[in-house]
Amino acid sequence: MDTTPAPALDAPSTGTLSSDERDAILDAVRDFAAAEFAPRTLEWDAEKHFPRDVLRRAGELGLGGVYVNDDVGGAGLSRADAVAIFEELAYGDPTVTAYITIHNMVAWMIDTYGTAEQRERWLPSLVAMEDLGAYCLTEPGAGSDAAAITTSAIRHGDTYVLTGVKQFISGAGEASVYVVMARTGEPGARGISAFLVPADSEGLSFGANEKKMGWNAQPTRPVILDEVRVPAENLLGGEGRGFSIAMNALNGGRLNIATCSIGGARWALDRAIAYVHERFTFGEALAEKQSVVFAVADMATELEAARLLVRDAATALDAKAPDAATRCAMAKRFATDVGFRVANESLQLHGGYGYLQDYGIEKVVRDLRVHQILEGTNEIMRLIVGRSVLAA
Repeated sequence: MDTTPAPALDAPSTGTLSSDERDAILDAVRDFAAAEFAPRTLEWDAEKHFPRDVLRRAGELGLGGVYVNDDVGGAGLSRADAVAIFEELAYGDPTVTAYITIHNMVAWMIDTYGTAEQRERWLPSLVAMEDLGAYCLTEPGAGSDAAAITTSAIRHGDTYVLTGVKQFISGAGEASVYVVMARTGEPGARGISAFLVPADSEGLSFGANEKKMGWNAQPTRPVILDEVRVPAENLLGGEGRGFSIAMNALNGGRLNIATCSIGGARWALDRAIAYVHERFTFGEALAEKQSVVFAVADMATELEAARLLVRDAATALDAKAPDAATRCAMAKRFATDVGFRVANESLQLHGGYGYLQDYGIEKVVRDLRVHQILEGTNEIMRLIVGRSVLAA
């Protein structure tokens, strides 16, 4: 394997990438994913291994702060550029890429809402992926109804005391900083604030790593806060702003997970295309069967439609368009449904071989299934879109 370091992602001097700059970045990311992710993805899944060493090398490439400002070491790229980058990474391994996107979301929250001291304290090491981040919103009794969280943050002088449990937290036990949404005031969204909780905080602990259908190469644990004291200076964005901060972060998070679905499904489709050319039945290649031709046509068309919808939503997010949240919800719902469907159909085209671990298709099916649930279930995405359309 070529051990020459890939060139790091750099912020564009003009604020906008030229087509040549963008192509060079995507080539570097594509090469990184092929060299670092693809050869190990089945091993990481089987062994439930979280590849911190590879994440550090991703940080050296600039993948720890793709849309973090360059004054703290970020690449300073747009959301439209980011979704293209994450698709290429996910082609190599959607699970590890999904964690990288969550880490990027945490870094963006600190970059966007943090004080100068918070940005200086956390972002250089997060961008380098020497430190990792985790996003803590969901609770055992509050998933889709995020405004109903019960984790409390009670102020005592110059500190807040946080008590509660967060559920399904990616990177839990591995991260250095946890962005925790907790209740500082009245019931509902306006009573929620966001806090930066360092991993070494007294009273912070973690449940067992969950046994999951997929996403085995990243840890998912409960985060337990037992009267965790954090300085008041660790409040992110001010009291009562936590819910809006969390939702704004999720707009981008939904695009990130959507593009992970596209990258993983594109890999599965490429494997299926190669297989139907190689596999002969009844005297001809599967690729000559009209039913297979139609299936591949539909898969390719839906995948391209998903990609365009994600790019459109990313452009809306960059432009701060008033309907950006709705377009992000549309893209997330459509792309994650399509991604799973394409991966599952790719397995079907492989027949019995698709069910075997050695082919890698069943892993992608398992990994992409959860994308229809996290960052807001696809039912919630329909609710967001439907209410927006009906209110117009």
